[in-house]
Parts: sequence; C-alpha cells; structure tokens
Amino acid sequence: MKPVFGLRTRLALLLALAAGAGALVQAALSVWPLPALLAWLDRAFALKLQAPAPWSLASALLSVALLLPAILLCAGRLVAPLRRLLRALEGAVLSYRDGDYSVALAALRDAELGELVRLHNALGQALREQRQQLVERELLLDTVVQNTPVALVLTDPGARVVYANLAARHLLGGGRSLEGSDFAELLRHGDDALQRAVEAGEDTLFSIAQDGAGETFHLSQRAFRLHGRSHRLYLFRRMTRELSRQEVATWKRVIRVISHELNNSLAPISSLAHSGAELARRGDVERLPGVFAMMGERARHLHGFIDGYARFAKLPAPQPAEVAWVPFIDGLAAHADFRHDGTLPGEPGWFDAAQVEQALLNLLKNAHEAGGPAHEVALEIVAARDGWRIDVDDRGPGMSETVLAQALLPFYSTKRAGTGLGLALAREIAEAHGGRIALANRAGGGLRVSLLLPGPHATTPAGAVSSGADR
Repeated sequence: MKPVFGLRTRLALLLALAAGAGALVQAALSVWPLPALLAWLDRAFALKLQAPAPWSLASALLSVALLLPAILLCAGRLVAPLRRLLRALEGAVLSYRDGDYSVALAALRDAELGELVRLHNALGQALREQRQQLVERELLLDTVVQNTPVALVLTDPGARVVYANLAARHLLGGGRSLEGSDFAELLRHGDDALQRAVEAGEDTLFSIAQDGAGETFHLSQRAFRLHGRSHRLYLFRRMTRELSRQEVATWKRVIRVISHELNNSLAPISSLAHSGAELARRGDVERLPGVFAMMGERARHLHGFIDGYARFAKLPAPQPAEVAWVPFIDGLAAHADFRHDGTLPGEPGWFDAAQVEQALLNLLKNAHEAGGPAHEVALEIVAARDGWRIDVDDRGPGMSETVLAQALLPFYSTKRAGTGLGLALAREIAEAHGGRIALANRAGGGLRVSLLLPGPHATTPAGAVSSGADR
C-alpha cells in the first residue's frame, strides 16, 4: 500500500509543524503559561523570577533548545528511508563496478523512492540480460575463432602472445597453448620461411613443409590499439588448395584460348593447303602464290600468338639501372604515338628500361585500341613519394565495374581477337620491380592506367595489385 503523502509533501508538513511548534513554544515562554507561572511563584515564594520578554533572543534560544531534539528526531525518521536507499544504491553501484549485476533492491512503499527502486531493478535486469547476451556472443565468437582453419595470433606491445586459436597452436606450437609465449622465440624454433615472412612486416605468401607435404600460406598482419596499447594481429591462411584450384582454372583458360587460336589459324591453313593442291592438280599455277601468301600470313599470326605467350612465361628478373628520362621517352615515341603531358622529373629513373618500355608499349597499344581519338592518348611521368608514377590516358569508353573486377587476370580480354596478355604482362613487370599497376576510369570518359615503380631506396614494395582488367 502506497502512503497518502509523498516525500515532498511530508517534508513541507514537517517544516510547517516545526514552525507552528516554534511559535507555540515561543508564546508559551513569553505570553502564557510561563509568565503566569513565574508570577505565581513570585507571589507565593518571593522568588522574584521574571519571564523572558516576548520575541527576545533569550526566548528564541530557549525555544530552539526545547524544539531541536524533537525536530532532529522527526527529520531522522523522515530521511531514514532515503538514507537506507542511498546505502543500498551505493552497494549496487559497487557491485556493478565489479561486474556483478545480480543485485536487486527491495521494494519501498514510498511513492517517489519506490519508483526509483523499480527503475533501478529494471536497469539491473537489462544489464543482466545484456551481460548474458555478451557472454553468449563471446562463446559463439570464441567457438568460431577456435575452429576456423585460419591461424590467428594476437601479440601485445612486448611481442608476447595474448591470444592464439587452435590452428595457430598447431602451426607454431605443436598443439600446446601459446598464451604468454615470446612470439619471436616461437618463430625462431619454427620454419625459416615463416620467420622471414613475419619479419618482412607486410602481407605475403610463403611455403613451408607441414605434415610431410608442402603448404602455402598467406600472411596478413595488422597493428592496432587495444585498451590504449599497441597490439599486432597475424592471420595465417592456408592457400594450397585454393592456389591449386586457381592454377587448374588458369590452365583450363589457357588451353581454351590456345585451342581457339590454333583452330582459327589451322583451319584456314588446312583449307588453303587443299585449295593449293587442287589448283596444282588443275595446272592453275598463277593463283598459287596468292594461296601461299595467305598461308604464310596465318602462320605468322600463329607464330606471333605463340611468341606472346612464350615471352610472358619466360619474363626474366629485372635488372634495374639508372635511366635518363629524355632518351627513354624518345625511344617510346619511336615505336608508339602519344602526347607527353607535364614535365619530366629532375631525378633519373631506376628500373629495367627494356622491360618497362615493353610494358608501356602494351599500355599505349591498348590505349589506341580503346576507340578514343588518337591525339588523346597521353603519357605523363610524375615523381611520387617513394618512386615514380607513369600514367597512360585515353578517351575511350573506359571500363565497366564488371570488367574492372577481373583484376588484371591473365588471358582475360574483352577484345574479340585479344590474347589477354597486354595488361597481365605489364602487371608482371611492375610487380617484378616491387611496384604495382592501377586502373581507374577518368572523369569525362576514358581510362587511366598507372604504372607505379619504387625508387632505388624503397624498403618495401609499392603495394598490392589494384583492381582492374586486361582489355
């Protein structure tokens, strides 16, 4: 049952009661009955006692002295529930701080305080439910992480293992727990290729011997801050099966392309050979040179096709050297038409001139075949922070998102007679130099292909390959 009056009403009544009691005591001391009693005592016993003057300081102090104990007692009774509630809330907050959300307060009959208790208990119930959901999610996440085939290792600022899942224990510790271990010490007792991959400080592929067979892994490592401290996360993903599937798919694609091109060339050659034999049988020798010329043209086309694949497969390691920009640009201009934009960097380049020239010739050829105006094919060399960026621009139709998503895959081409090796070869050359190639549609139409090459003092490769496609 709730009380009739609330806390504020009771406090107001207490103050009014105190004021009324004070006025009554003051009147009793200065008006009646104390003055009358003192006058009677003076007449009867000649005590000569005198009542305090009305509303004097003495009467006021005497009134306070008489009323103060009663006021304190009433005030204590009034605030006692509030004090008990505050102590209970203090204990509950301390429990929440320690992670214990099971505390619930007993209901109070007081209207205002009872509502506060109800809201507190509702808050505690919500916190308990959220805590339970977090625990369930943590259990689910831990189950997923522990059973994923990706080996996961988290290290603290001191390079000690904070967390490692089951795959990481099998990879680095033979199945034993790794928490608290020195990560560098674990690497020293492991495979040299794994140690070199981690020490490189970047995403990479590496191969090690595991379970009696060779396994290829992809390493991703990232630094981040956790609780204000620097941590590092390492992810080791098995790639052997995926790479095998990709290799098989690539070989199938190569076989399809080669078979298609061989059929396109051998079928006309076979037909021309039959026609030549028939002409020779009839004695019509005047038409034979034309037949032989067409056979030779198809044979040269087939030879060029096979030679392109051979050059792609036999690309040697680059031999970087200092390259002067003016002779290099003049050499390109002797083999392809383009407009040179901007100014040449003051510092000479550092790359294999023959290979980079081959890559740029492929890019310029693609730019001319894009379908835009020939005079819009432009080349620009820009000095970047860690090297150089060579841009080849055109004003063709650009590339759709679907084509860009092919990511410079070898043997992918949207051209009817394309081999899919132009941009793939440029990509191989860029990555062999420690650089990359990037493709982007230009504002106003057209495509920009950027060949990024690191300088002679670059410590890390320029980065991963950007999304794009071979036109």
